[in-house]
Amino acid sequence: MHLIFRTFLVWLRRNGPRLDPHDVGRMTFRVLPTDLDVLGHMNNGVYLSIMDLGRMDLLQRSGVWSRLLRAGFFPVMADETISFRRSLMPWQRFTLETRIVGYDAKAVYVEQRMVVAGEIYARATTRGRFVKKSGGTVTTAEVAEVAGIDISGRPLPEWVARWASDVALPAARAAAPSEWD
Repeated sequence: MHLIFRTFLVWLRRNGPRLDPHDVGRMTFRVLPTDLDVLGHMNNGVYLSIMDLGRMDLLQRSGVWSRLLRAGFFPVMADETISFRRSLMPWQRFTLETRIVGYDAKAVYVEQRMVVAGEIYARATTRGRFVKKSGGTVTTAEVAEVAGIDISGRPLPEWVARWASDVALPAARAAAPSEWD
């Protein structure tokens, strides 16, 4: 609930300046008191929640969101990793930058950055999948067809492909026992 007003503002921006799905989407925010942890800087989980808004904004303003919803496709997060360089402090303004960095057969990979005065404060890499409202997963080829975008010529950076492989969990229907070594 702490992002409900920001989510509403992103929804209102859906008719804002159009973006190509492969452009860098930018949104400006301010660190609010509800974003803070006990140490007085932005809570690590809030970074990821605000990054959700950046991906939503990019999908909406590129026109992809409405096409995918009409097809019954919904995004889900498969993996995410974030690195922090500097803390965002109360009332500080920052820009969230969002860009698709590549695709594989099953997922879309996005890099996002929290930037202040041209300097990266935090950077995240995410791997998102799409699922069908009727059940089942959607390939990136299906996403591209429905969205009307060309995903060819956008190979994953080698380290991103390696990261995705290294952090992958077994499929949902496979066993994944919690056993500690």
